[in-house]
Amino acid sequence: MWDRQAVEAKAQQMRRDIVEMIAEAGSGHPGGSLSAADIVATLFFGDVLRYRADEPDWEGRDRFVLSKGHAAPVLYSALAEAGYFGRDHLLTLRKLGSMLQGHPDSKKTPGVEVSTGSLGQGLSIASGLAAGLRGGEHPEPVREDRAVFCLLGDGEIQEGQVWEAAMFAAHEGLDNLVAIVDHNGLQIDGACNEVMCLGTVAAKFVAFDWRAFEVDGHDVEDVREALLAARAHEGSPAVVIAHTIKGKGVSFMEGDAGWHGKAPTAEQTAQAMAELA
Repeated sequence: MWDRQAVEAKAQQMRRDIVEMIAEAGSGHPGGSLSAADIVATLFFGDVLRYRADEPDWEGRDRFVLSKGHAAPVLYSALAEAGYFGRDHLLTLRKLGSMLQGHPDSKKTPGVEVSTGSLGQGLSIASGLAAGLRGGEHPEPVREDRAVFCLLGDGEIQEGQVWEAAMFAAHEGLDNLVAIVDHNGLQIDGACNEVMCLGTVAAKFVAFDWRAFEVDGHDVEDVREALLAARAHEGSPAVVIAHTIKGKGVSFMEGDAGWHGKAPTAEQTAQAMAELA
């Protein structure tokens, strides 16, 4: 049953996890992980994504592809909260022998569908998954409405392969595919529009024959409504443009591209955790 406050609480816990994990590891990507927390919390805990944590390979599950693989901490926190593995694993992020690599590894981590991290490739993988789920035989009855959700970064959509995948998905009429753009406006080198202007992202997808929805990416109710509407849309793939703030929840990280890929100091970690309490 959908519970807004419960989802918001999950998102806040995920933000605390992100800060602690990256601080303990001494490296990682806090900015884009924090900006995506409300999106990922809504997917996993807002009755949107269908999964069974105790049966990761359940045939009837939806698929989630974290194309912006450097935001792995937000996915790992969600998977732990969902019960795919114990929370005790979280502080092993990026450590030798850990199943929680710096970027998602499907061979190591329960709940990770595909290995990602080389930006621009996730939507191609998701499109292939969506196409595959539309046909084929299975040993037992499965849901006919299995969906594939793919979370991209806005800097990532500067990659040409993203638009090749978008063209393919529209050509194939993959209405079981939902892309989500974490549109926080910043990438590793600064503002996206200064590095390479994105223009109006929704209009670009519409021009590729996608259905586009735009939301406040930190309003979990708006995000949920858009995700469900995108999932229900028929005849073409859909995209949810989620307008977010990089580093959301930690005052000194918010809107600062410098926090794309570095760990906080002990003092900064204490301040961040106090703000997220």
